[in-house]
Amino acid sequence: MVSVVGLGCNNFGRAGSATEDLAGTVAVLDAAIDAGVTLLDTADVYGGDGTSERFMGEALDGRREQVVIATKFGHAEIEMGILPGVPKGSRDYVLTALEGSMRRLRTDVIDLYQLHTPDPATPIGETIEVLEALRLEGRIRAYGASQFPSALMREAAVAAAAIGAQGFVSAQDEYSLLARGVEVDRLPAARELGMGFLPFFPLANGLLTGKFTRVARPADTRIARQRPHVADEAPWDTMEAYAAWCARRGVSMLEATVGWLLAQPGLSSVIAGATTAAQVRANAAAGAWVPTDDDVAAISAIFA
Repeated sequence: MVSVVGLGCNNFGRAGSATEDLAGTVAVLDAAIDAGVTLLDTADVYGGDGTSERFMGEALDGRREQVVIATKFGHAEIEMGILPGVPKGSRDYVLTALEGSMRRLRTDVIDLYQLHTPDPATPIGETIEVLEALRLEGRIRAYGASQFPSALMREAAVAAAAIGAQGFVSAQDEYSLLARGVEVDRLPAARELGMGFLPFFPLANGLLTGKFTRVARPADTRIARQRPHVADEAPWDTMEAYAAWCARRGVSMLEATVGWLLAQPGLSSVIAGATTAAQVRANAAAGAWVPTDDDVAAISAIFA
């Protein structure tokens, strides 16, 4: 139901980025839709105080049905001014947060509504109950979890089954060739429970696009502007071995990275962020390369 490459919308409204303003956001969304990207992943906290959602609502006016909107609520570490002190997985909080997102996105239904991080103050069964009620009312089409430990995924599945609810249909977590920890338990748990898996930071802040080397860092990138430590701490011996393999295989590093992820069982869509139309087009095109089993094994071995 979604494109194999999705668009991460956390840069919309981000200060210092090309999508800091509405015009930059419109340019990226136009390019995404033209390239066949249908999954747009955002959150109420992106851009600060709902800016990403607000820009998307304006940019998608008149073409809402062309995309699948996934948004999130309840980030444990960021306050949105929604019912201060009220647990973020509780009924009152969820209802209030949803109203805000729908208003900013200018839509009467959210396709995938995701709990951004676990809420230890609220039993997961309570959150499932309110999300299921919203699904049955038609205000959301499905709901998902983000950054859930495998044990909590299973607890949520038991709670959903107990009331005959749909339950979480997706799990979102960091996953890339440089961050493979989810392979230990979270990705297997998602597969076991029939949840689609959505990796964020799949390109490791751009390190896996091929634009960076041990000494070269493009000035117009987030790493150069805000996160130099990502490049400083990168395993460059491994990265250079990967670049050499890609050159021998005749594929770009971006194609190989996206292709390897999509070859993992259970992966639904690779959520790649972008701040320019050219980046969106490149990310979408990369999803067309299908690796062989030998390719997948070789890439996995490089990053073992």
